[in-house]
Amino acid sequence: MKKSKFIGNRVVKTAIAIFITAWICEQLNWPPVFAVITAIVTIEPTVSDSIKKGIVRFPASAIGSAYAVIFISLFGNSPITYTLAAFFTILTCFRLRLHAGLLVATLTSVAMVEVIHSNLFISFLIRLGTTSVGLIVSTTVNMFVFPPDYTKEISLNIRTLSKKTGILIEKVFQDILEGQHEDDILDKSLVRRLNNSLLRTERLVEFQKDESKYHPLVGSEKEKFQEIQTKLATLRLLHYHLDNLIQMPLKSISWTNVERELLLEAISKLSYSLRRPASYSKREHDKQKNHLMKLFWEDNREVLENDNQNLTYFPPELIILYELLSIYNQVDNFYIDDKGKTRLRQ
Repeated sequence: MKKSKFIGNRVVKTAIAIFITAWICEQLNWPPVFAVITAIVTIEPTVSDSIKKGIVRFPASAIGSAYAVIFISLFGNSPITYTLAAFFTILTCFRLRLHAGLLVATLTSVAMVEVIHSNLFISFLIRLGTTSVGLIVSTTVNMFVFPPDYTKEISLNIRTLSKKTGILIEKVFQDILEGQHEDDILDKSLVRRLNNSLLRTERLVEFQKDESKYHPLVGSEKEKFQEIQTKLATLRLLHYHLDNLIQMPLKSISWTNVERELLLEAISKLSYSLRRPASYSKREHDKQKNHLMKLFWEDNREVLENDNQNLTYFPPELIILYELLSIYNQVDNFYIDDKGKTRLRQ
């Protein structure tokens, strides 16, 4: 639903930009087609992107127009004119690193061959004017009509990621404790989907940062966005610790049944707190973490006593406990800020 709304807003903005651009060109008696093309491609996800790419597209379009005028004057309306105009436009834009404007410039160059037959210099100036109209109108529409706002979509993604991460944590640790084969420890497709979702959400955060240059977040909106960034960074660290476990060959685990039950209980409660944010309890969380810390130091002491002559590697029990404690600490960061206050439950 959220995605379709975003697409709808962008379609509406593009339609408005096309209408205004074409209307202005008609009033100036300029051919609107080139301005409309520029307006269509300049509606970007953020106002910042529209401006940045517009700055590139203007000189690129000027280059394409110039080559069209040059080769029309030499060869008229002929196949060689289309070929040379497109070739040199692409080459020049590529050499000048005007990549964002290359497609528009090339389309402009070949389209001008068909419509220009006289007054070549005036046609060139008009082309620059239509490009300017398309850039200015589309950027203005992008800024004031349905201005981009990704905070709600990011919050929704984080809630979904939190739930799926809780499920993944429980699956990974249960499979490890049950001694399943390394290839069966993880649903790799789930990890891939979660990582892709994290990357998309991080991209939306970058969009929102760019957008804040032109539509600054204030008050509670700014605080909420800072919370969002912290939670997303924490989720990335959670996946980092899980990946550490996934990549290590954890075999020959020698815990007692009581220790396994303790770990399974801690993992289950940890998973549930991520899947149901309202269930998170700092007191219960600290209680489970203290049990794990006690178990960690007991195992650590046994390692030192039994293997003090050959400490060349960490036993799997210590690796698992260390990563689990690290995940517990990150879940604390997910819900509690540096001042000990509970973060926004989104």
